[in-house]
Amino acid sequence: MRLLLVGCAIVLATPAFSADPRYPDWPCVQAKVPELSVAAMWAGPPIDDVAKSWDSDPKVKDLVPRIAARRTSLEDAQKSVTEFITGSAAEREQKGKLLFAGLFERLNRERSEVINGIDRVGRHQKELANKIKADVADLHSAQDATPPDQGKIDQLAAQVEWSTRIFEDRRKTIRFVCEVPVQIEQRLFALARTAQQAME
Repeated sequence: MRLLLVGCAIVLATPAFSADPRYPDWPCVQAKVPELSVAAMWAGPPIDDVAKSWDSDPKVKDLVPRIAARRTSLEDAQKSVTEFITGSAAEREQKGKLLFAGLFERLNRERSEVINGIDRVGRHQKELANKIKADVADLHSAQDATPPDQGKIDQLAAQVEWSTRIFEDRRKTIRFVCEVPVQIEQRLFALARTAQQAME
């Protein structure tokens, strides 16, 4: 019964989707930024010359996935960055550029995949909300019919309850998942700063 009431509430309340008309399926309160820019993450020297070749360095190719992974604590990842960026000023600059280029490519791609997934869930939520609205309207019609068809009423009530449970579960999950792009962005920014400091 509680979920049936929630289902009715969904009819009255529009789901919290993005106010930005460019991204109608975006369900997060955080603004959607599809791609990160190098300039927003990196204050070091230009990386144009290494952006496509960073993975040709075996050490960088090995290090990037390890420190990009969120299961590696940020503190451990920063320590690995500092230990890697050593040598003369020219060597430190080259290592820093290669490392950031790799981190940017990997984490930006990972973030884009998460954003695409959030968009898909948002689209499914809108479709489900519309289905619940239609089912609630059908339920009201069935209840108002003379004589009422109790079998149909029970079937529609069960359908609304089940759909509403799925809707609510997804909404809780979305709140958590919406934080992931921000976490990835923060990690990239923190590692970029560590690399820049090690280069100096």
